[in-house]
Amino acid sequence: MQAPAQLFSSMWLPTLLAFLLAALLGWMLSGQLRRLGLLDQPNARSAHKHSTPRGGGLAFIAAALLVLPLVDAAGLATASSIQVGLGVLLIPIPLALVGLLDDRLGMPVGMRLIVQLLTAAGLVVVAGLPLPLALVALLPGVAVINAINFMDGLDGLVAGCMAVLFSVAAITGMPALWPLVGALLGFLLWNWSPAKVFMGDVGSTFLGAVFAGVVLQQVSFQSALGLLLVGTPLLADACLCVPRRLLAGQRVFQAHRLHLFQRLHQAGWSHTRVSSLFIAGTAVLALALLWGGLPWLITLAAFELFLGIWLDQRVAVPFALASRS
Repeated sequence: MQAPAQLFSSMWLPTLLAFLLAALLGWMLSGQLRRLGLLDQPNARSAHKHSTPRGGGLAFIAAALLVLPLVDAAGLATASSIQVGLGVLLIPIPLALVGLLDDRLGMPVGMRLIVQLLTAAGLVVVAGLPLPLALVALLPGVAVINAINFMDGLDGLVAGCMAVLFSVAAITGMPALWPLVGALLGFLLWNWSPAKVFMGDVGSTFLGAVFAGVVLQQVSFQSALGLLLVGTPLLADACLCVPRRLLAGQRVFQAHRLHLFQRLHQAGWSHTRVSSLFIAGTAVLALALLWGGLPWLITLAAFELFLGIWLDQRVAVPFALASRS
């Protein structure tokens, strides 16, 4: 594995190109998506007040895929790394297209779950896992896809956190992800509060699938666990909210405002404040993994988990109260 300084010096150009391309596509799509009727209309459960184009995830997907061949042509990553990166980025494309249809028309939950399961299966096959482990990995893969999708509810939150997560993966052995990092940062120019465009399901399910694929590609259980723990702010919020809703007798796939990030916003926190907290928490864990290793990461992840519980109990709108709204 190259030193971080070497990776940054060799990959800054494709990262910058993906940044600029995603920023340009984000600007172009914000108008086109509105004309096509891909609008997120505010309702009682929304965190935004004005109709906003959705489906903007197409910008960072296209930018990452268009720039990745340049990484290969310039010899900035090994052929095997490029192949792995291409596989992890291409396999979720059908899922992203279903997400785009869902953004425009609305798709049955069953159909979305089938495509998610097929996507997870494709990622497992590419990872080359033994059959028993592959079967075990299918449902967690689908869970990760949905967890990231569920968390896409405030301006810049998911795009910012995923840019940090993919940066860690790029530094620790998957440099082909740098274009996606740059593309997410370029998209953030339009997705940061007040957002001019939302990524939509086309973007959030794609990112969830890519993250699942990246975790499956890790060479050891420790490295896979490390990436999952870096994602604690996103994953813990999603994974703790779902059981609470089940215990409350609620339908998990029904729209709601019960995640911690949503209830912090209801308590008066701005989009920027909540998203910055989650992104900063992810960045702290990323630094812990890169410079302190797994022991430091586990310690800080546990601290952030307890901090989230404190925010849940002391700052956010109570879960029971938010359930009635």
